[in-house]
Amino acid sequence: MCSLHWDYSLYLVTDRSYIGNRNLNDCVREAIQGGVTLVQLREKTASSREFYELALQLKEITGKASVPLIINDRLDIALAVDADALHLGQDDLPIKIARRYFGNKKIIGISVSNVQEALQAQEEGADYLGVGAIFATGTKVDADLVSLRELKRIKETVRIPVVAIGGIKKENAPPILETGIDGISVVSAILAEDNIYLAAKDLKEIISAKMA
Repeated sequence: MCSLHWDYSLYLVTDRSYIGNRNLNDCVREAIQGGVTLVQLREKTASSREFYELALQLKEITGKASVPLIINDRLDIALAVDADALHLGQDDLPIKIARRYFGNKKIIGISVSNVQEALQAQEEGADYLGVGAIFATGTKVDADLVSLRELKRIKETVRIPVVAIGGIKKENAPPILETGIDGISVVSAILAEDNIYLAAKDLKEIISAKMA
């Protein structure tokens, strides 16, 4: 599996705090039907057992749709459910350690916020980068903001795919996409909306128009 061949255009990160009484599996299904191309399971408040069970359920849903499933942070869970990818932060397990257990055929992404971190991640073997936060976001209140200029510099500097994350919505997505990145990652822009399918579809249409 090669990360360069993945469609990074619309990358959904889960957060059940945005979906109210709705079922996460149903929400992810609708998002995929609307055009989501990657799904990352990121549930910071879930117990290990709950995280594992959610991952198993989503693996079945994403597998049927041929959409890669990415596990945030938890190498053990990623291994347990045979996930397609693992996403790490700057304070998580080092890439080289994760790679030792996860293997060379699996995808590992990492969060970065500047060119130096991006180059280091690429050197250490990251397959793609999540760059942010681009705008202030409720999912990571302590995240430093990354300018569009720095985002563009990162994209122009590295050879691996770059996805922007952080407070991205359909209203502010166009200038981000104009930097030449490979996709945008969203949480509330899809999961907080009443109609998840339409929210994903609207974003996908904006992405397609800008990346055509």
